[in-house]
This record gives sequence, structure tokens and C-alpha cells, in this order.
Amino acid sequence: MHSPDDIQYALEQTEVLLEPDRRIDTFGSTKFEFVMLSELMDSVDQTRVREGVVQADRPAIIRPEAYAEFAFEGFGEQAEAFAQWLQEHKGDLAILKYGFSFRRDTVKEDVVHESFPAVRDRVLQRAREQSNPLTAVIYGVDDAWEVCLLKFTVEMIGKSQGINVFDFKRRGLL
Repeated sequence: MHSPDDIQYALEQTEVLLEPDRRIDTFGSTKFEFVMLSELMDSVDQTRVREGVVQADRPAIIRPEAYAEFAFEGFGEQAEAFAQWLQEHKGDLAILKYGFSFRRDTVKEDVVHESFPAVRDRVLQRAREQSNPLTAVIYGVDDAWEVCLLKFTVEMIGKSQGINVFDFKRRGLL
């Protein structure tokens, strides 16, 4: 289990070296292939390379009508006023829910006995040559690499949300 400081450090150190050209599909699932690079802290010229897949499920629309049925116990009059506000503004409000699944069994891991810059350059060159629009190359912290990967997924949600909202509105779903 990582401490809050470990998590904060991992978030600060995470850098997307090559961002996918594609975003999360609005009406289907999207599989991002990632290569996570991290330097081994206690070893000179050793870089860990992890390769795997993160799947983003189709975004779902959560409408506020569902919230009106919540029991706001202990909130008094404010809860009733909030429920009324939700009912009045339900046409303006919708939340997109994104589901990601990360399959650990699909992660391949190797330690390369070379300097980080050499490994980074080779991995980036290979990724660019393959031209897969769903590939990401990410630099992160070795022991908290999953936190780095989660930061990447949150960033992809942020970059995809505008496109997904547009697509839903275009089809009259929002």
C-alpha cells in the first residue's frame, strides 16, 4: 500500500511521452496499448519496461432523474430543495460515467540494462514507426507505476469528454 506522499510523488512524476492519437470512443469500448517506462531507483542504467492494455468501456449517461429518488436522510429542507432543483434542471444535467478495466495478466515486464534515455528513445521510435493511434508511452515511478497508469486514464477521460458529449448531443441522447 502506498502512502499519500508516494501517490503524490507518482502523480507529479508521471509524464505521457507519446499520447494516443485517438480518444475514448463514444459508442464502443476502446483499448489503449501502453508502454510504461520507469527507472530502477537503486540500480544504475536499468530501466523497467512494462507493456499492456487498458480498456475503456463505452461511456454511459447518468441522468439526474435517478438522483431524485435518493433518500436524503438527515439533510432536512436542503435535501428537498436540492431534489426539486434536480427535477427542474434535469434537461441540463447529465454525467458521463467512464469504466476502465486493467488486466494485470496482460502486462509484460522486462528490465533493460541500458540508460533510461537510450531505452526511451528506442521505445518512442518503435511506437512512432508502428503508428498505432491507440498507443501511449508513459514515464512513471517504478514502485507506484499503477498510480501513473491511473493518472493517464484520468487524463484520457478529460481529453475525450468533450468529443463524447458532442456525439451524445448530436444523436439526441443529451
